[in-house]
Parts: sequence; C-alpha cells; structure tokens
Amino acid sequence: MSRRKSASQFEEAMEELEKLVEQMERGDISLEESLKSFERGIKLTRTCQQALQEAEQKVQILLEKNGQQTLEPFNDE
Repeated sequence: MSRRKSASQFEEAMEELEKLVEQMERGDISLEESLKSFERGIKLTRTCQQALQEAEQKVQILLEKNGQQTLEPFNDE
C-alpha cells in the first residue's frame, strides 16, 4: 500500500470515527444502531492502529538507516 493511500485511509477512518462518536453521544439513534456503530468503530480503530504501526515501523527503519537505534520523543515546541 502506498504512503498516500495509507494516509488517506487513516484520515478517512478517523473522520468516520469522529462522526460515529458524535452521533452516539447525541443519543438520537436506537440501541441496534448504536451497536452497529460501535462495531464499525472497532473496525475503524483497528485500521487506524495498523496504519500507525506501519508508520512507526517506517520511522524505525529510517532511523536505523541513519545509524540511530532509539526513537526519540516528539517535541513540537
């Protein structure tokens, strides 16, 4: 899977997850719909986790290629 496709899938999954959470928080759906939304949310979460793991592996490979063996914490300051 290409990086662009993987990133796009991650973003789409996150967006759908946010919508599901908002819908469930409003409480205007039936129990059956809530359960279906929850199930869909679990699948989306797994998709996001897999994409993040792949990204972490790529970062680790890049760091190892540069002679660094440890990941450093991200500091966005």
